[in-house]
Amino acid sequence: MSQKPKYTMADITQLEAFVTQVRRDIVRQVHKVNSGHPGGSLGCAEFLVALYQHVLQRKEGFNMDGNQEDIFFLSNGHISPVFYSVLARSGYFPVEELNTFRLLNSRLQGHPTTHEGLPGIRIASGSLGQGISVAIGAAAAKKLNNDNHIVYALCGDGELQEGQNWEAIMYASGNKVDNLIVAVDLNGQQIDGSTDTVLPLGNVKGKFEAFGWDVVAIEQGNDIQAILEGMESAKAKTGQGKPICVLLQTVMGNGVDFMMHTHAWHGKAPNDEQLASALAQNPETLGDY
Repeated sequence: MSQKPKYTMADITQLEAFVTQVRRDIVRQVHKVNSGHPGGSLGCAEFLVALYQHVLQRKEGFNMDGNQEDIFFLSNGHISPVFYSVLARSGYFPVEELNTFRLLNSRLQGHPTTHEGLPGIRIASGSLGQGISVAIGAAAAKKLNNDNHIVYALCGDGELQEGQNWEAIMYASGNKVDNLIVAVDLNGQQIDGSTDTVLPLGNVKGKFEAFGWDVVAIEQGNDIQAILEGMESAKAKTGQGKPICVLLQTVMGNGVDFMMHTHAWHGKAPNDEQLASALAQNPETLGDY
């Protein structure tokens, strides 16, 4: 079982180096096929690295049932480049397979699917708004199985415009699903513009609290130490009768200057010159595939 309950500054430095390599993987994957979603992927790199390298109590290898271990569901599946990179570099499948991203017959499709048999993938998440529902089901199953581990999920902020989320959010509190931590990527951007322009989300913290959830805010969602502290706080709130929401304030495109603070890179690949610039900003740390 992989678990690191405490961390040092050396750990943080190591995780930051891991993130830098993941950024390289992201832009290289989408550049090769001139397709994919780099912006949101870059914004969630720190979170997913911290989750898989430090937060999750996970077993070696992959079992779909996830018995007696923490499990994670990616709801906003379009950020597959970061998910695939973190899974590969966490030992779920060969890092070299990242070179097959979005290719015909590859296990690494643009949106993750379970029928490809890729280790680490627990849900097909192309359609938005479904991940919280699935995570609730898994959390309920853990309770039935007397499994005290936690179910984690990540969804986008624009994704909260999907109504199914709010049915699930109401169900989770009404049924005291308190072994569930849902992180919301609050980057304020979605495919056609800012969330304020497309459909304002209002007070997300207030909404979750009104629906009976405990809320933890991570205001620096691209800072490893802030993420570790915030997730520790969220985990401490489990088992007390309420589901937990983590509001993760991130910057879309973080770590690549020309991709930051805009929705433009939601679903656009860099050209050769842009790739070179992105890679120059993120030196190789763990070795390119």
